[in-house]
Amino acid sequence: MKDQIVLLLALAAGLPVAASARQTRSGAGPASRFTAAVELAGDVESAVDNPAVAASPSADSASGTSEDAAQAQQSDALYKDGTQALDDHQWPTAVDRFTQLASLRGNHADEALYWKAYALNKEGQREQALSALDQLKQAYPQSRWLKDAQALQIQMRQASGQQVRPQDQPDEDLKLLAINGLMNSDPDRAVPLLEKFIQGDQPAKLKERALFVLSQNGSPQAREAVAQIARGSSNPELQKKALDDLALSGGKESRQLLADIYASSTNIGVKRQILHDFMIGGDRDRLLAAAKSERVPELRIDAIHQLGLMGAQDQLGELYQEETAANVKKEIIHAMFLGGHSQRLFELARTERDPELRREAIHNLGLMGAQDQLGQLYTQETSADLKKETLHSMFLGGNGQRLIEIARTETNPELRREAIHSLGLMGGKQTGEALASMYASSMDAETRKAVVDALFIQGNAHALIEIARKETDPQMKKEIVSKISLMGSKEGTDYMMELLNH
Repeated sequence: MKDQIVLLLALAAGLPVAASARQTRSGAGPASRFTAAVELAGDVESAVDNPAVAASPSADSASGTSEDAAQAQQSDALYKDGTQALDDHQWPTAVDRFTQLASLRGNHADEALYWKAYALNKEGQREQALSALDQLKQAYPQSRWLKDAQALQIQMRQASGQQVRPQDQPDEDLKLLAINGLMNSDPDRAVPLLEKFIQGDQPAKLKERALFVLSQNGSPQAREAVAQIARGSSNPELQKKALDDLALSGGKESRQLLADIYASSTNIGVKRQILHDFMIGGDRDRLLAAAKSERVPELRIDAIHQLGLMGAQDQLGELYQEETAANVKKEIIHAMFLGGHSQRLFELARTERDPELRREAIHNLGLMGAQDQLGQLYTQETSADLKKETLHSMFLGGNGQRLIEIARTETNPELRREAIHSLGLMGGKQTGEALASMYASSMDAETRKAVVDALFIQGNAHALIEIARKETDPQMKKEIVSKISLMGSKEGTDYMMELLNH
C-alpha cells in the first residue's frame, strides 16, 4: 500500500517512473517535484499506519518536519544550480553545487557524486573524478547510479590511455563498452574479443550491439569479421543484422560486398534481404540490374518494388520501356505508385496500348488521389470500359464532387448509373443531398432506380423517406418502401407505422 501511494504521488508530481541517468539530469524540475512528492508520501504513509497520530501531530514531529523541509529546499536549490551549470558547461560551478549536495547525504547524494565526477572529468581532472566515483561505490553500494558510474570510469580510464580488460568487467554491458573503447585504440586486440563475444551465449540484443560496433570500425580486421557474419558464418538473425549494418555504413566496399554475397548466395531469403539493403543504401544501379536480369521471378518483382520505394522513377521508366511481359509491367506500374510518380502513371494511362495496363495505371492513379489527372482522363477517354475504371478510381480517391458533376451531366446512361453507384458507396451528407436532388430532377426510371439503390447502400433512410412521401408512381414507391423496411432504422420503423395507420 505504501509503495503504491509513493508511486501515485510521484506520478502526480510529474516524475518519470524509471528515469535513466541522462533523463534525470534533463532539468531541475524533477528534483523539486520529487522532494515534494516524497514529503507528502511520508505524511500519507503515517496516516495509513496510524490515523490517530496523523490527526494529532506532536510539537517534536512538527519541528522535525520543518527541519526536513528546510533541507529539502536547500537540496532543490543546489540540484537546480548544478544541473543548470551542466547544461551551460560551467564545470567548476557544477562541481561545487554537487559537492555540497552530496555532503547533505540526502536522497540525491549518490546522484550528486556521479554528476560531480562527470563535471570533474569534463574539466580534465580525471583523478578527482575517479575518486568521486569510488566514493559513490563505497558509500552507496546499492545505488542505481553504480552502472553509470562504472561506465564513466571505463571511459575515463581508456581516454587516459589505461588498458581496461573487458573480461574483468562485472556484466556484459560494461564488457561491451570496454571492447568499444578498445576498438578505437587497438582494433587488432578488440576484433577477436568482439568475435568471441558474438559467438558466446550473450543475449541477442548485446550481440547485435557488438556487431554494430564492428561494422562502424573501418579497420580491415573489423570489415572482414562483419563480412564473415554477413556471409552466414553465424546465426540467421545476426546475418540479417550484418547485412543491414553493411547497408547503413555505406561506402563502395560495403556495397560491393553486398553484391558479392547476393551473387554467391542460393538462399532466397538472404537475396531478398540484400535487395532491401540495396534500397537502404541507395544503390539504384544494382537494383536495376537485378530487376532486369534476375531469373527468380519473385526476386525480380522484389527488386522492382524496392526501386519504387526509393522513388527511382528514371530507372522504372527505363525498365518499363524495355520490358515485354505484361505481368512484370503491372508490377512496374505498382512500383511507380509506391514512388508517388503520378505524372508517369498519367502518361501511361493516356498512351499505353494494352487496355489492361491502362486500367492498371488508372487504378493506381486513384489510389494516389490524383484527381486532376483522372478528371483529364475521363474527359479525353473514348472507351466506356476505361471511363468506368476512371470513375472507380475517382471513388477510390474520394473525389465526390467530380462524381456528382458526372452523375448530373453524363449523357451515357450506363456511365451515369456507375457514377451514382460510386456516390452511394462513398456515403456522406454532400453525396446524399446530391443524390436526392438528382432523383427529384430526373424523369428517367433507370436513373431514379439507381439513385434509390445508392441511397439504400448509404443507409440514408431519411432521404428515402422524403422521396417516398413525394413519389406518385405506385410501383416506384413500393420499391422505395421495400428498401426502407430492410434498413432497420427508427425513422424507417416510424414511417412504416405511419403507412400502416394511414
